Amino acid sequence: MRDVEVRAGGIDLGQLLKFAGLVDTGGEAKVLLTAEQVQVNGEIDTRRGRTLRAGDVITIPGADPIRVVEA
Repeated sequence: MRDVEVRAGGIDLGQLLKFAGLVDTGGEAKVLLTAEQVQVNGEIDTRRGRTLRAGDVITIPGADPIRVVEA
């Protein structure tokens, strides 16, 4: 599991996918989310705008899980 530091107040799921290097563009994030390939805390989530907070764990196939930590 890899920790990714974000500012206080959280970060949107689509932004985190780009920030963590899991996708290169917002379009790629949208494709992953639409295909139900993204899990947040073990549950499929398709909302690019979902606000993630410290402690949330994001998983996509073929990549190490990401844990959100506050900077």
